[in-house]
Amino acid sequence: MNTNSADNGEFGQRSAPSGPIVPKTASEALRPEAGTPPPKRSRASRSQFVVFMNFVISLVMLLVLAAGFALYFGKQEFNEPGPSANADTFLVKPNTGVQEIAEQLERRGLISDARIFRLGVRAFGNDSALKAGEYEIKPQASMRDIMELLKSGKSVMYSLTVPEGLTVEQALQRIADQAALDGDMPATIPPEGSLATDTLRFTRGATRQQMVDKLLADQKKLVDDVWQRRAPDLPLASVDDFVILASIVEKETGKGDERSRVAAVFLNRLAKGMRLQSDPTIIYGLFGGKGKPADRPIYQSDIKKPTPYNTYLINGLPPTPIANPGRAALEAVANPSKTDDLYFVADGTGGHVFAATLAEHNENVARYRALQKKLADEAAKAGAAKADAAKVEGQTDAPVDGDTGAAQ
Repeated sequence: MNTNSADNGEFGQRSAPSGPIVPKTASEALRPEAGTPPPKRSRASRSQFVVFMNFVISLVMLLVLAAGFALYFGKQEFNEPGPSANADTFLVKPNTGVQEIAEQLERRGLISDARIFRLGVRAFGNDSALKAGEYEIKPQASMRDIMELLKSGKSVMYSLTVPEGLTVEQALQRIADQAALDGDMPATIPPEGSLATDTLRFTRGATRQQMVDKLLADQKKLVDDVWQRRAPDLPLASVDDFVILASIVEKETGKGDERSRVAAVFLNRLAKGMRLQSDPTIIYGLFGGKGKPADRPIYQSDIKKPTPYNTYLINGLPPTPIANPGRAALEAVANPSKTDDLYFVADGTGGHVFAATLAEHNENVARYRALQKKLADEAAKAGAAKADAAKVEGQTDAPVDGDTGAAQ
């Protein structure tokens, strides 16, 4: 039995290599031995489809990140204060799309980026919610502020006022002069007295024809309503006569507490077959719808000039109204005061004094003329005193010591 340890080997010790031992150079002995090679790639990992899917996933992730950044910064710009330092108005015409609105806002310097505004409006679902109109945009309004404003429809409102007593021609001139209105004036002038005396509110872009149509419709409704509630014993043959007399009452007095009494005077005279003898009808007969110039008085000779409207010469009512009567004048004629008055004359304070007899009326006229003469004399004295004072002041302020200035 061989007990040599070299033959049997011991646990934990390597056996000597078999075969001849090849000597190594020093460099070879120091060179590291090659490690275990990696396992070979599977066929699946080398597939072109897998490579493509990896690329797609990476691209999608990049796009999602880019979209997230774009959404974040776009939202920031949509909500941050705008570039405009001053308040401004912006007009959205009917049937204007979001893209055109956005481009106009950017051109006006009201927003910084039309694309962000357009995308923001669509992101909020307001693509078709922006309303036509003229809007007042505050300084530094954000895109979101502007979107909400255009969505609200709270447009800038303009006013058109037609006062009581204007003729149709004068009212139409006001409509024509309103710069916020569009379109031409009507080709034909509506009948005298057919326009409502009212204040209309409208937005820029409304047409002049719309204003005229509205005033015509409102006046017709008003006249019909008041006429239906008239007193039963009025000496008026038709609703046309009703409007004619209301227009005369409108021009005779501007005091609300006098209208029904002035109406009673004219109705009493009509019932008795007396001529109306109204000065405003003389003026309309002479100057028509243009109205009397402010500096032109009524002369005694005017009373004798025959026109279809001169109620000093004609019996009954003139052929048409002489102005547009308001509600108060219409109500006064429909339900006048119950009096026996047949005359009235100015009292010198903006009102009138009334009389049932000619003798009483003549006394009222005499008092009025005396008051007018007194006022005229006082005005003349005041004017003379002012002229004397001006002369004294001129002498005091005369040039002195070679002063070349002129005394004023």
